[in-house]
Amino acid sequence: MSIRKAQGFALIDLIFVCGVIGLLASIAIPRLVMAKQSAGAASAIGSMRAISSGQLTFALTCGAGFYAPTLSTLGTPPPGSREPFVGGGLGLSDTIAKSGYLIQMTAVPFAAAPASCNGVGAGLGGQGFSASADPVGSVFPRFFATNANNLIYEHESTLFALMPDVGEPPAGHLLR
Repeated sequence: MSIRKAQGFALIDLIFVCGVIGLLASIAIPRLVMAKQSAGAASAIGSMRAISSGQLTFALTCGAGFYAPTLSTLGTPPPGSREPFVGGGLGLSDTIAKSGYLIQMTAVPFAAAPASCNGVGAGLGGQGFSASADPVGSVFPRFFATNANNLIYEHESTLFALMPDVGEPPAGHLLR
């Protein structure tokens, strides 16, 4: 009588392994989605801070006290420099999709604003600005916005149309 050696896996072994992998995936995937959304929100908050800082630098060095009207203006370096006022791709166009957020900025033109050093025409600079980051297809949406007050606000719906150039928005709450 010879004893036969078992080689390979039995079908029940494969079913068991697939079940364990499925259980682990059902636990891990929702947490991975939440982690991705948290990372996107952190990136959007960082973008709002970068825009506020870039606008302040623009107003103090290039805009004669007035703010840039668009993101692409902040992405244009002043003469004698190779560095724009905002980095990280924020100044490539007037509306940027970054980390699952749509980032946009505007400033109401002020007729008495002088021309800036990087090509903004006279009367186009603003006395304030507003910028927002709206999520693109998020399950748990968090909307962010900032303005010339250099404070970041959060709300459950878009703040872009509500955000004044200066002052508190009528909706949303201040991030601390």
